[in-house]
Amino acid sequence: MPRVLVVDDTASIRFLIRTNLELAGFDVDEAVDGVDCLEILSRTTEMPDAITVDVMMPRMDGVATVAAIRADPRHEGIAIIMVSTQGHPADIQRGMDAGVDAYITKPFDPDFMVDTVSEVIERLKHP
Repeated sequence: MPRVLVVDDTASIRFLIRTNLELAGFDVDEAVDGVDCLEILSRTTEMPDAITVDVMMPRMDGVATVAAIRADPRHEGIAIIMVSTQGHPADIQRGMDAGVDAYITKPFDPDFMVDTVSEVIERLKHP
């Protein structure tokens, strides 16, 4: 069962993403911001296959979180999907430059989000 870490400071968004991913057969963990995400990754014995991450969060924003994940070789191969209200092309490019594999703007279609997470995980497993 694929594992996903959902990182968002809004509980309702975490719930929405978690519920839809679990219904699709994913095992889901949650983090409330970038700092929490990095703490979870530092102590986990089983890395997630994917991480969904918001851009605008307290303590550490999504772009900094992605950069920190990508800078650590232990996290190589984790798919990262940015999920954000920031949909301007410059925002999307900033996420891509930080190292995300896909970018979804809020509000999003739950099926599209699940399909995107699944596709990115598959693409990274079978390049």
